[in-house]
Amino acid sequence: MPDSTVKLENEAAQSTSALGPLVGVAREDFVSAVALLLRETTSDPSRTFRHAKSMGEDMVKIVTGKSELAPHPKDKRFMDPAWQFNPFFKAGAQYYLAVQKGMRNWLEDLELDELERNRANFISNIILDGIAPTNTLIGNPSAQKQVINSGGLSLIKGLQNAYNDIVHNKGMVSQVDKRPFKLGENVATSKGNVVHRTEMFELIHYAPTTDEVYAIPQLTIPPQINKMYINDLSPEKSIIKWQVDNGLQTFVISWRNPSKDQGHWDMADYIDSCEEALAVVSEVTGSDKVNVSAGCSGGQTASVLASKLAAKNNDILGSLTLMVCVLHPKQTDIEAGSLVSENGMKLARQRAAKKGVIKAEDLARSFAWLRPNDLIWNYVINNYLLGMDPPAFDVLFWNSDATNLSASLMGDFLTLYEELAFSTPGTVEMADHKVDLSKVTSDMFILGGVTDHITPWKATYRSTQLFGAKNVTYVLSQSGHMQAILNPPTNPKAKYFVQKKKGKLPATADEWLQGTEEVNGSWWPYWMEWIQARSGDKMPAPAALGSKAHPPQESAPGLYVVEEV
Repeated sequence: MPDSTVKLENEAAQSTSALGPLVGVAREDFVSAVALLLRETTSDPSRTFRHAKSMGEDMVKIVTGKSELAPHPKDKRFMDPAWQFNPFFKAGAQYYLAVQKGMRNWLEDLELDELERNRANFISNIILDGIAPTNTLIGNPSAQKQVINSGGLSLIKGLQNAYNDIVHNKGMVSQVDKRPFKLGENVATSKGNVVHRTEMFELIHYAPTTDEVYAIPQLTIPPQINKMYINDLSPEKSIIKWQVDNGLQTFVISWRNPSKDQGHWDMADYIDSCEEALAVVSEVTGSDKVNVSAGCSGGQTASVLASKLAAKNNDILGSLTLMVCVLHPKQTDIEAGSLVSENGMKLARQRAAKKGVIKAEDLARSFAWLRPNDLIWNYVINNYLLGMDPPAFDVLFWNSDATNLSASLMGDFLTLYEELAFSTPGTVEMADHKVDLSKVTSDMFILGGVTDHITPWKATYRSTQLFGAKNVTYVLSQSGHMQAILNPPTNPKAKYFVQKKKGKLPATADEWLQGTEEVNGSWWPYWMEWIQARSGDKMPAPAALGSKAHPPQESAPGLYVVEEV
């Protein structure tokens, strides 16, 4: 596989879409951020003139061949030797770098608070990424060489790719070649059956692969914004396979993709479904306890569920595992978060309510423009200018198979964010109770990702201080977001960080980091040992899936993951 394709896969895999406060960003928030830059341009003419003069001096140096501006050695856009040795391309790169340098120096000189500065930096980066010379055929030497080497065929293929995206991909540049993947054949291949189905979800029971299983079963609650088979991609990256191969009785919820008519589904409905799933798992396995794991927005859902179970004195919850999930957000956690405003969230709610649902493609488009260099321009270059197919990568195949988001659920997620429901115990009404994680005493395992820009690891660490649990374990996996989770023992580069001494976790992420040790290898075996210790005694594996009350139906991954809306 070419290095460029590997890089494209890795970058995009770090940028898989996720549900968070950014679903509340309205176009007015972008406009106000641009207006901030324009206002600052006119607020102090002398400052603007000073920076314009400095940029002009850089331009003169470029024209006279005296400029020493050069791309960062790790900037993948300027790796072609032509940027260094061809005078035309070298000057083009330097003009771009002069603009970039001038913009950043100007921003540093502005009198802005932290939120405004994050907003200005975020918008300026989008603008600068968009005007990079590499985004055009005339400014991209690699693309020009490809035209010559292919006898012009790369241009024809690029036009075909663009046409296919306009006609078949809602006008968005494709991030993945979907053709090699087929559910149940080379993706989501673990054996299992649907054992319970409602209008909102299917419950899948996976077949044991060991002679004995642990008595306490494991239920996974996936995010509502993507489909559940992220837990069962290729066999070597399948969390489900890892669980059944290690004796866990494994169940996974598969959420139905809501249509406009189901836009009223809210957090209360999803929590009711989770409680129903827990009851079915308990009935099928005969266990009074069920361990639960969840990631990203599924982790927020699982946390509301845990709070409600505690409020009802329902002790069915065993341990709780939360992965790459932020429960106590701060607007400055990520630069894009600076765009979120109270008015913007209000407008986003109103527009979603009018449509009933936020369409999957609209979510994907919005998310892509929050990281355009990784999720748009990379693919414009690869697919259109170079005339190459996007990579065939299972994580990206799953990411492109996104689901709609009901307007009511989006509103509830925004409420959790706005009112800091998880970090202000007993103040926010959600799912027919007041959210209070301090009453949740189940043992906790919390996972963060070192380079996760969607749910930054220090933000995920704050969750360790929210629960009433006496036993909380925090693990920091290398890589970012979904790749932090999908980091199996087969990954030779895998590593993670854990606290050296067992005991209560420190109050802050920085304190925790000082007392950690780096461990080579995947965190999966570490978690498996942790969860097995909380899964009861071993017993003979069941001879059949489901039960008399919940007999096996369709084979995994079920009907809802292939249903078209």
